Amino acid sequence: MTGVYERALGDDVDDLHLNVRDRYSLGPEDGVTVGRGRMDISRGVHTLPALYAMTARDMLFPEAGEDVRFAVTTVGYELNGHEAMTTRRVFNFEDTRRRFDSVTVWDAENERLLDYLGRGGPIVTELHPRVENEALVVEAGRQWLHRKGQYLSLPDVMAAGVEVRDRYDEAGEQYHVLATVKNPLAGHILSYRGSFTQADEDRKDHELEQLKPIARLPKLPPA
Repeated sequence: MTGVYERALGDDVDDLHLNVRDRYSLGPEDGVTVGRGRMDISRGVHTLPALYAMTARDMLFPEAGEDVRFAVTTVGYELNGHEAMTTRRVFNFEDTRRRFDSVTVWDAENERLLDYLGRGGPIVTELHPRVENEALVVEAGRQWLHRKGQYLSLPDVMAAGVEVRDRYDEAGEQYHVLATVKNPLAGHILSYRGSFTQADEDRKDHELEQLKPIARLPKLPPA
């Protein structure tokens, strides 16, 4: 197994907890992982109109709540010659179901990770992963607006600061995740924190094309 995060971390991948490494090591020939658990979700108020608009592209969302049912599906594949991995998160609120998709792509030529958020990948972020105490920590770098292979760089004041921490708790035999999204001007945008268990499933049991939010990717953003 070799996944996009393994390529980005290099030798540091050996410092990850084995379960975390397995979770992020999905390559094009591996199966599908499905996690299920509960999340506590909070969001700011200054960006509510933007959050409502993002739901149309399966990105961020305006709802908040505690003990929200959560599912996450991950699968690796190739996308226009680039190794890629879909992460599909589903949040089941009492009256609403929200989906948050991302496609993480390994840019082999420039040795970097790129995260395409939402259906069609309208927002793209460079990801900078590292290992802390066997946990995977991922922070956002440069960001672009993306449409039909064209990229517009976002200035820092408009970009979102993102940090995701993913660790495994051996005592509880479950994963713990903390994700935060904020902006220098708007402040807190969205965060979710919780735990889940995960199972491996056969690729044949899934409609793989439906797990690809981006149909094709002819061009990557400038290095």
